[in-house]
Amino acid sequence: SDAILIKDNHIAAAGGIAPVREAVKAQASHMRRVEIEVDTLEQLEQVLAIGGADVVLLDNMDTPTLEKAVAMNAGKLVLEASGNMTLPRVAEVAATGVNYISSGALTHSAKTLDLGLDF
Repeated sequence: SDAILIKDNHIAAAGGIAPVREAVKAQASHMRRVEIEVDTLEQLEQVLAIGGADVVLLDNMDTPTLEKAVAMNAGKLVLEASGNMTLPRVAEVAATGVNYISSGALTHSAKTLDLGLDF
């Protein structure tokens, strides 16, 4: 249940995927899972070449790009699609072959209920 998520800001601050992955590798136990967020197929290519990740978060990719990412990955790493995930889009994204789909809309777009209890 404990893992490290390397986000786009971490990559930018460290100067790239390789430097941030090396920094994590130097600090984290070999038993800790690592997930790296990528925004492009070029970044996915770097993660596949460098290794050391368990999961790749494919962020804000359209369906054709997700299909290309799944083909590039060829089953090597677990792929999670995220960003702009709506309920109508979930089946289409699942059909690309990604392993997981995550959606922030479940929390940030949930309707609220103003409920009062007066005695």
